[in-house]
This record gives sequence, structure tokens and C-alpha cells, in this order.
Amino acid sequence: MPVPRSTVRRVLGAVAALPLLALAATACGYGSQAEDGVGGTKVSATGKKLSADTVRIGYLPNLTHATALVGIREGAFQKELGGTRVESTTFNAGPAEIEALNAGSIDIGFIGPSPSINGYAKSRGQGLRIISGSASGGVKLVVDPDRIKTLDDLRGKKIATPQLGNTQDVAFLNWISEKGWKVDSQSGKGDVSVVRSDNKVTPGAYRSGDLDGAWAAEPTASQLVSEGAKVLLDETDLWPDKKFVITNIIVSQKFLKEHPDVVEAVLKGSVATNRWINANPEEAKASANKALEYLSGKPLPEEILDPAWESIEITDDPLADTLRAQAGHSVKSGLLKEPNLRGIYDLGPLNKILRAEGRPEVADAGLGVE
Repeated sequence: MPVPRSTVRRVLGAVAALPLLALAATACGYGSQAEDGVGGTKVSATGKKLSADTVRIGYLPNLTHATALVGIREGAFQKELGGTRVESTTFNAGPAEIEALNAGSIDIGFIGPSPSINGYAKSRGQGLRIISGSASGGVKLVVDPDRIKTLDDLRGKKIATPQLGNTQDVAFLNWISEKGWKVDSQSGKGDVSVVRSDNKVTPGAYRSGDLDGAWAAEPTASQLVSEGAKVLLDETDLWPDKKFVITNIIVSQKFLKEHPDVVEAVLKGSVATNRWINANPEEAKASANKALEYLSGKPLPEEILDPAWESIEITDDPLADTLRAQAGHSVKSGLLKEPNLRGIYDLGPLNKILRAEGRPEVADAGLGVE
């Protein structure tokens, strides 16, 4: 017999504040700062210092940012950086992280494609470079099965995305457009109500009935499923080869120019972390969950962690063709004028590392620096 939704609410009420919660805001005003060695580990900056005393890394406390979660917790970045210290800051969504990068509050960020595109376009190609991929997949449309049975039932319903202009927001607006429905991209009003909802409040809004579902990255999607929601669509099914970039690594151009040795060290840490994650998925999953527990005070339960982890592919490849497509989605949705993305990628340092390991280089889809 199906469990009544009211029962699910009572049983899982304590899950509302899972690892999507950020720490208290720091003085920078953009995100939440963590100590070195996320997850209770103590990682010391020892050895020769590189050209910067500190590198400030931003990311989202989502499993789609597993490279950052695991790499910081396990010390892979710090190992490559020697005496240059890592500082980490978390954000709810990519646009806030771009603000921090532009303000000089962080140097390097793990971030989705849409904020990367917007940040590059708005700075007229002067603000950032994409220097690596990090993850593919891990995004689902999850809905209340009592209110929504089919994709056509979304019309007239309230569906959450994390923030105006973030990667999931753009993907959902594009999907709505493909259906032939109309939604004002700024207000979210139209044939479907697109509700911009902070990840940390979306589960509570769903439980209260204020939302009918969400187009969400992991682990938010699986958290909602644990509370009775149903996966109606996996975004990977919309893409060729079932691959699309969900997380890139970006760097401020100023930091890249002034500290190329530090950037290369971070990339070496990322490549090493990704290799370890893919070779040791169960250990890596546990490490990521420990990092999330540190950031929120609670680990993800298995019924959320396991399906969320399985839906994400960790990769060094930025899947540049899919970023180009997502730029087109932003334009079509009215969030962005046709951007000139030439030079958004600088994959030279990453390909140098991959060549040294005897691995194939990754491509920039014609959007690399000249």
C-alpha cells in the first residue's frame, strides 16, 4: 500500500536541512567559508609555496561538485599546492559564485555552464576562463505524482529551479519552450510557474504543497524522491550520448595570468581526484558524504545518496559542444543576447597534464583562446 504523503512528511521532516544548507555567511557576503580539509580532516599547507600564499576555491555543496568535495577533503589539491594554502567557499547557485569571482572573493570555481556563459558574456570576455570539466549529468525533473502524471500535466503547475539564470533554470526554460509553452524568463510566470527557490528551502516548500516539483541537481532531486516525489524526466535523456556538462572549473583571468603555477597545481589535484573517484566509487561516495555532513551537520541517508551518486559522471572533459548548445538555450529563453564565446576555454594547462599521463586531450569546440 502506498505511504500517505502526510506520513512521509512526518517521517522525513528532519531531512529538510540536509547538505544543501550553507554555513553562516562570511564577511565577503557571497558564500560560506569552510576550513581547510572539509569533512573533519586536517590538511596542512606544507612544502614549497607557489606564487600565491592562498588560492580561494568556490563550489556548491552538491554531489555534482564531487570533485571539489572529495578533492578538498582528501587533500588532493593541497598536496599539489604544497605551501600555498587552500581556502574554500560554498554557494547556493552559480550566479552568486560568479559575483564572488568578479569581486575577487574567490580565484577558482566549480560551476555550471550557464553561469559560466553569462559571466563571460557580461564581462565581454574579460572575466573568466573555463579550464576543465568536472561532471556530467545529475539533473532530474521530479514531481508530485498525485498532481502530475505525465509531462503534459506540468502546464499550470509550480516547478522550482535554484536561481534565475542558473544551469537548471536555463535547461527548464528551454524544455518549456520546446514544448511550445510560454513563460516570461524573468518573472517565471506563464504556462508553467517557474519558482526560483533556494536549494535549502525547496524540500520544505515541496512538503508544504507550495511546489509541485523541481528541475533539480543532485542530491536535491533524490531528496525530493525520498519524500514521495517521482522522477518524471532525467535530463541526460535530452542530450546526445546522454552526456552534458553540469560542472566546469573556471578561473579569473587575472589570477590565471598572475599565478599560472597555482592554477596548474589545482588542475593536477582535480585530475588526480577524478581518477580516484572513478577508480574507487564507493570510497569516493563516502568521502563526498562526509564533506556534505561537515557543511550541513548531517550526512545524506543512503536512500538519497545512492541514486544521486549513480546519476553523475565525473570527467575531466568539459564537453564543450554541450556548453555551446546551452548558450543557445540561454539566448532562446531571453536570458542572454547572442554571446561571443570565443576564448571562453583555456584547456592548454589541462591538456598538458593529460598528455603527461598518456591520456587523450580534450576539445574546446572552437571556443578556445587564440
